[in-house]
Amino acid sequence: MSEAPDAAVARDWHALSADEAATRLDTHPAHGLSEDAAAERLARHGENRLPLPPGKSALLRFAAQLVQPLVLVLIVAGAVTTALGEYVDAGVILGVVLINALIGFVQEGKAEAALAALAQAMAAEAVVVRGGRKQRLGAHALVPGDVVLLAAGDRVPADLRLIEARGLQAMEASLTGESTAAQKEAAALPAGTPLADRSNMAYAGTMVVSGQGVGLVAATGVATETGRISRLIAEAPDLSTPLTRKMAAFSNWLLLAIGGLALLTFGVGLLRGEAAFDMFMAAVALSVGAIPEGLPAAVTITLAIGVSRMARRRAIIRKLPAVEALGSTTVICSDKTGTLTENQMTVREVWTGGDRHEVSGSGYAPEGRIGDGAVAGALRELLVAGALCNDAGLFRKDGRWEIAGDPTEGALLVLARKGGLDEATLQAVFPRLDVLPFDSAQQYMATAHAVEGARIAYVKGAIERLLPRCGDMLNADGRPVALDVAAIERHAQAMAGRGQRVLALARVACGESLSEALSGAAAPTFLGLVGMIDPPRPRAVGAVRACHAAGIGVKMITGDHALTALAIARQLGIDPGEGGALTGGELAAMDDAALARAAVACNVFARVEPEQKLRLVRALQQRGEIVAMTGDGVNDAPALKSADIGVAMGLAGTDVAREAAAMVLTDDNFASIEAAVEEGRGVYDNLVKFITWTLPTNFGEGLVIVAAILAGATLPITPLQILWINMTTAVLLGLMLAFEPVERGIMQRPPRPPAAPILDRPLLARIALVGVLLLVGAYGLFLVALHRGASLAEARTVAVNVFVVVQAFYLFNCRSLTRSFVAVGVFSNPWLWLGTGIMAGLQLLFTYLPAMNRLFGTAPIGLAEWAAILVCGWLAALVVGLEKRLRPFAPRLKRRAPV
Repeated sequence: MSEAPDAAVARDWHALSADEAATRLDTHPAHGLSEDAAAERLARHGENRLPLPPGKSALLRFAAQLVQPLVLVLIVAGAVTTALGEYVDAGVILGVVLINALIGFVQEGKAEAALAALAQAMAAEAVVVRGGRKQRLGAHALVPGDVVLLAAGDRVPADLRLIEARGLQAMEASLTGESTAAQKEAAALPAGTPLADRSNMAYAGTMVVSGQGVGLVAATGVATETGRISRLIAEAPDLSTPLTRKMAAFSNWLLLAIGGLALLTFGVGLLRGEAAFDMFMAAVALSVGAIPEGLPAAVTITLAIGVSRMARRRAIIRKLPAVEALGSTTVICSDKTGTLTENQMTVREVWTGGDRHEVSGSGYAPEGRIGDGAVAGALRELLVAGALCNDAGLFRKDGRWEIAGDPTEGALLVLARKGGLDEATLQAVFPRLDVLPFDSAQQYMATAHAVEGARIAYVKGAIERLLPRCGDMLNADGRPVALDVAAIERHAQAMAGRGQRVLALARVACGESLSEALSGAAAPTFLGLVGMIDPPRPRAVGAVRACHAAGIGVKMITGDHALTALAIARQLGIDPGEGGALTGGELAAMDDAALARAAVACNVFARVEPEQKLRLVRALQQRGEIVAMTGDGVNDAPALKSADIGVAMGLAGTDVAREAAAMVLTDDNFASIEAAVEEGRGVYDNLVKFITWTLPTNFGEGLVIVAAILAGATLPITPLQILWINMTTAVLLGLMLAFEPVERGIMQRPPRPPAAPILDRPLLARIALVGVLLLVGAYGLFLVALHRGASLAEARTVAVNVFVVVQAFYLFNCRSLTRSFVAVGVFSNPWLWLGTGIMAGLQLLFTYLPAMNRLFGTAPIGLAEWAAILVCGWLAALVVGLEKRLRPFAPRLKRRAPV
């Protein structure tokens, strides 16, 4: 009976022999499934696709903007004032609510599309054997038990248990994180073999770069390794950012304070014998005055401005709160391949003719030199061998150098170009006559060429297979000399110790049969060793150093080998920690408590699978860290989504990684993260400046209303006038703080403690101080105006203008929370001056335009009143300036050691 139902979920296919796998799948390795059996399995297992997530409607996204606590209070206030017939007040309140909601809706309108992109990563077509006949089918029609044929250039259509492999190599970096092509074979492996080492498996979505193979479909759709990652993405919650968490806590605290004060005001008024209607309107006025209506819009717009600034520094923000989250980051967990490194194999050194030659340049660009630049003798012969025994291609596309084929072979072509040798010319002069493809059993590749009338075979492969076959070697001049096995092995071990992949190259005269020449009596001549590695990005070293200086820990989490990971980490300045690198196998054996300790103590993690990346991110988050995760592969996507901020690579990254991330780097450079952190910290600073600026107004308005009620006097300002003050000043004055440039020294600060509130005690004291100054100024001048015989409308106009003018003066104080605004540059933010000028013009219209007088209950005032108002503003600015000087409160946070 067929065991195909179990096949859809089993993950131990690598431990079965080819015959056992065929038996379990109830299929024939040569003839495949019958059409009837395939149809029955398709009905049972479903199509080879990943399910798309249900979309979130525009209506739901808009409704989500209306459920913030402060917005709900405004909605209730608008509904009640409508019921009481105060239609103008209600219209203005509800208009404010709609404006805020529309801003948030427009800025956060992008839907989550990670699973859709992941589905697109599956192959479009495949060559299948069914009923003994080859046919090309859409990948969606594959079922467990199908026999699939693979060739170079194919995208693997499903998870396959390989039953034949002839020189088969696949690029699996997007799934495993390994930067070199994985060599494939058909033999069974131990059950505990890690995913990245399962050489008898080919996984959905990976690319075949050389050779041919045959595989049995072991899993389709969500049962594949790619499907397993899609489930991890779907199960990962959409985390709130530090800002959204703090703003929620701040809003709830403010809501309780406002509600309690409004109830207290209403009760005190009733006890004093005031009319319930009047007291209710006073409570509404107090609530409207105390709520910072402009705060939701200000937060959204400040973040949007941060998005624009980051885009200019090559960081595209997909999710708005991520702007600030990056500024709060305490730990960056970075993938190695393609993020900290180039994801372009590069030859770093060559040993030939008894000499070691360092190779300059990085990546696939054929720019650099070999040693002193002289290419002759043994060195030239080695370059020729590497270029001819090669199936890769090197070309320039859209201004970037790229390769076609195996990255290792591509690196050899780049090496030859650096030595002045062009592979096309070499292939024309020394045409290929025969080829012996790479095979995992023999671990070498060989090609035969016509060289000056003779047949010469060039061979490249593993040193442990080639060196024992060789009989001599070339000296630096290119003459044969005795083979120095000890020196060769010593240099090979030194290269491997530096994290390099080591290849040996040789040549041998051959007859008509290439395979006989390599297994015959003639011993090859050893040409030399080539050491290559996926190198660090040039700017990554400085970026890691800058992150450490800013108190941000950097951890490398990769699917590559531990030795390679350690070598790259040391070059980048990442201290691995006491125990060196931890591997995925070691992490899998740890319980949650041990893994949490390891996540802090170790900085380099190798051979890590997607679930383990996810566990590491969550372990750090549970210790209170704000975690940024960077990556470019499918295997990074679950951790990218679960991190406080996921950062994907825009050029080399997969669609899956980009869609799961909150931020995408357009230049794929880790160094751009440093610039984005700086901008993120600047955005947070500007948000704190806005809140520090706006709350004294709300506090002062509340104090004025409470004072009037306690005194049994007429309200100095009406609810409609309060809305005018709050909304116009928030837009024309407060929002100008969003354009403040980043202050000097911002990257020398340690990260903010994740548990720290938005406002610390010195800022709360300053807010209270300015609120009291507003109470004294506005209520005092209101009473003075009434005492001098002014009408109620004139007195209220004076009070409103006191609030606006004091806010304008105080705005310049808030340009820096610790220094004088002169120190940050008087004209470094021209938007501030523009907003202040427009606000002054609006206040003149508010005071003197008859239509505005009728709408808002205001009246013209004289020069004497204006003089008193301006004095209030100047005194408030002076007092705050003195407070800064007497009590500086630049962050006194202890510099934390990077985690």
